Amino acid sequence: MGLFDNGLKGNIVSGLAIGIGAAVLAPVVMPIVASVIKPLAKAAIKGGMMLYEKGQETVAEVGEVIEDIVAEAKTEMAEEHKDIACPEGGSDA
Repeated sequence: MGLFDNGLKGNIVSGLAIGIGAAVLAPVVMPIVASVIKPLAKAAIKGGMMLYEKGQETVAEVGEVIEDIVAEAKTEMAEEHKDIACPEGGSDA
């Protein structure tokens, strides 16, 4: 039991010391930390927004390319069906 008592006392005392130190230093440290973190956070957000917008542009471009390929394939299929239904050189009348 003596081991646990000493261990808990040490943890409580060190915890109180850290808590009091943080309470005393927080008003001094927080503005400094905020002045460093705010520009970093803003830069990260701007980077994310730019990446999102670039991704939207890329997806739109890929969609246009796919639409073009689908349109070409449909045109080719229509021409093939026309050639099958009405072969060249055959008599229509």
